[in-house]
Amino acid sequence: MTRTAYYTATTLDGFIADDEDSLAWLFVQDQDAKGPLNYDDFIAGVGALVMGRTTYEWIRAHNQRTGDAWAYDIPAWVMTHRDLPGIEGADVRFAQGDAAAVHADMAVAADGKDIWVVGGGDLAGQFADAGLLDEVITYVAPVTLGSGRPLLPRRLDLRLDETQPNGAFITARFSVLGPGTWGT
Repeated sequence: MTRTAYYTATTLDGFIADDEDSLAWLFVQDQDAKGPLNYDDFIAGVGALVMGRTTYEWIRAHNQRTGDAWAYDIPAWVMTHRDLPGIEGADVRFAQGDAAAVHADMAVAADGKDIWVVGGGDLAGQFADAGLLDEVITYVAPVTLGSGRPLLPRRLDLRLDETQPNGAFITARFSVLGPGTWGT
């Protein structure tokens, strides 16, 4: 059964990027590439992914600076209201609108594997709002930014299923139970 996961890193104070969309805080952290909740094991089970425009543009700019190729050999959706350039040789599909309609197409393309919501937090929140986000997997770094792009700008009720240290990070896997309704 296809599950949808938001797999990301966050600072201790809950930001996935700083105010300038930089991830510099992330790349200096020690991590065991074969350790708990590692990327290689995660991506092996993913058949399609989705990201927002800001994440897509950051990856494109980063790859242009470094000469890196597009890292994904699976279909990738980019949620945007803008016309953006594609990436030669990559299966990148641009979409807009309701997360549920796009999710249905992604599930077909995933062919029984999982869907990865790469980023950002608001996009993951849109899938959660539609009842389509099954889990949140985070790497929590020993860093605070004070402001930036929030991990999840929504109230969600989660259940902690797993936590382990990995290098400088605390890894955690949460099941999404539904919208957070306390105090409303």
